[in-house]
Amino acid sequence: MTFFDTLAFANKLKAAGISAKVAEAHTEALREFVMSELATKADLLQLEQHLTIKLGILAVTVIGVLVALDKLL
Repeated sequence: MTFFDTLAFANKLKAAGISAKVAEAHTEALREFVMSELATKADLLQLEQHLTIKLGILAVTVIGVLVALDKLL
């Protein structure tokens, strides 16, 4: 889970002159719609492992095809 300090974000908006009501609406929207879509470090590590496996399978397949072609030609 990605940590997001909603209070600090809302306070920053208020300090910039945004009304409390609007700052809270922006903060809630950001938390609900944006933060839920961000990848965590764990997500990225899982993706890296998945892609490494896929790349390994692809490399073995290409080598197999090249060896088979070499024997045929």
